[in-house]
Amino acid sequence: MVSAAEPDTMANPAQGAKYRGSIHDFPDFDPSQDAEALYTAMKGFGSDKEAILELITSRSNKQRQEICLSYKSLYGKDLIADLKYELTGKFERLIVGLMRPLAYSDAKEIKDAISGIGTDEKCLIEILASRTNEQIHQLVAAYKDAYERDLESDIIGDTSGHFQKMLVVLLQGTREEDNVVSEDLVQQDVQDLFEAGELKWGTDEAQFIFILGNRSKQHLRLVFDEYLKTTGKPIEASIRAELSGDFEKLMLAVVKCVRSTPEYFAERLFKAMKGLGTRDNTLIRIMVTRSELDMLDIREIFRTKYEKSLYSMIKNDTSGEYKKALLKLCGGDDDAAGQFFPEAAQVAYQMWELSAVSRVELKGTVRPAGDFNPDADAKALRKAMKGLGTDEDTIIDIITHRSNAQRQQIRQTFKSHFGRDLMADLKSEISGDLARLILGLMMPPAHYDAKQLKKAMEGAGTDEKALIEILATRNNDEIRAINEAYKEDYHKSLEDALSSDTSGHFKRILISLATGNREEGGEDRDQAREDAQVAAEILEIADTPSGDKTSLETRFMTILCTRSYPHLRRVQSVKNKPLFFADKLYKSMKGAGTDEKMLTRVMVSRSEIDLFNIRQEFIEKYDKSLHQALEGDTSGDFLKALLALCGGED
Repeated sequence: MVSAAEPDTMANPAQGAKYRGSIHDFPDFDPSQDAEALYTAMKGFGSDKEAILELITSRSNKQRQEICLSYKSLYGKDLIADLKYELTGKFERLIVGLMRPLAYSDAKEIKDAISGIGTDEKCLIEILASRTNEQIHQLVAAYKDAYERDLESDIIGDTSGHFQKMLVVLLQGTREEDNVVSEDLVQQDVQDLFEAGELKWGTDEAQFIFILGNRSKQHLRLVFDEYLKTTGKPIEASIRAELSGDFEKLMLAVVKCVRSTPEYFAERLFKAMKGLGTRDNTLIRIMVTRSELDMLDIREIFRTKYEKSLYSMIKNDTSGEYKKALLKLCGGDDDAAGQFFPEAAQVAYQMWELSAVSRVELKGTVRPAGDFNPDADAKALRKAMKGLGTDEDTIIDIITHRSNAQRQQIRQTFKSHFGRDLMADLKSEISGDLARLILGLMMPPAHYDAKQLKKAMEGAGTDEKALIEILATRNNDEIRAINEAYKEDYHKSLEDALSSDTSGHFKRILISLATGNREEGGEDRDQAREDAQVAAEILEIADTPSGDKTSLETRFMTILCTRSYPHLRRVQSVKNKPLFFADKLYKSMKGAGTDEKMLTRVMVSRSEIDLFNIRQEFIEKYDKSLHQALEGDTSGDFLKALLALCGGED
């Protein structure tokens, strides 16, 4: 038997270790006096946010609960409800989060993570992989008390597979906690993990779940050390090789928390503020829940690992009262002089990082709004359209700053609240180019594309450019979704519509593209050489008046419509999609007049996919930014909405 060291006891002062939180009990605490101060800060017109943040971030969670009780006794009102009413946005979320007991804060985060469209797996992983047995038990009880629901049942209903099984194991809160470790059992677990992964055809996930979900942290640290000695690779490498998806991410998080919970949170905080945008939900959740546990350790590791202080990164990445409150929770700057990470080097690094990301990753300019509240948005939109006149600014601001999935939630909430169709109301209140843009943003992408295809084939003549633009640039999944949407909306198959409105080789190409059967693998060099020969031959005889071209044309069409994009790049340089759409946008605004339909179609359909990359291609090719081009060619509310979608000036 051996006794293992316990590096994480610093995060649990109840076990006798030194307190490592950044928030302490306030001396000479008087809950009634604090309740009066908060009431005064929220009384009358406006609120004294400085006073609110100063008071709440200077009290421990236990003291905040006493303030809540005193507030209700003195004024017969709920303090959290008043704070929600007086404050807004990220600052409101942070302050209200601080007012909840830790277990109830965790319960609220998990409820939000599994409510609505989709699941926030990262939130589930972060909370359930990092909490102690006692914290898990308190969380389960708080969830039951707050929502009158069973947490395990809700988790099972919203997740699946091995990911679900591991979450359920963690929810039991039965991890062994003894400090004495059996060397024989360590060796047995190392062998079992090795045989379950590296030595097995396939993977025995159950062994990983049992061992990582139940053994004590002390035991697992020795298992990880022995695993490295036995196999020559760290346990993390085997997990990445043998597991996948959210299950892999969960198991890696468990391993990180076993090794060092503060280091896990330091990494989460860095990623929350790294690069473009801030993951405010993650930032708030960690700063709230770790401020009285291990914030000093997180700060220390953050400074060592990233060569900058947590304080300085928060200061550079946030603003206003929200920033002030976060800095109070942080509790101090470990790098006031910045001597280990000079400002010039930091800026250079960020610029390099931005350029590397923009070249590799496709990025949209519209992202899900943080602190999203469909109820508030629906009410704001109703107010903007009610009565005499219309508040176009509010409509533009809300709709252009929400993701499409969030807009669908707003539509549903609007109908539930007011018994009215949001799309119909928007149609009656706005008109022209702005209406076309806003209504396009409100439609699910596949239904929007289906409508654009329908319009391209309606009336006299056909808009071949629109048909090509959509069908030649969508991937297989998007094409299949468009087919379903077209059938649902117009009670006719897309193939039938294309057949009746186009002809010849053009029809055959469009129908082939509309089947969504493009190969999705990589390149075949031998096949590429053969395809290149076919392309050369068909182009060479294209203008020849005589000769049978049917066979070659058929083969050429097959190549263009079915080969994977990596393969086609090998055959002949194929323009990347961002450059293609940059050209489309430029042409829509070039010369006299503007092709508003094309402009709207591209801005709407690419805003959440690759509009950021399109902006980069635009400025590189045309020596002016997309933002400048829009400003020079459009006006009024239509311009405001387009610039919001554009997402910035390059």
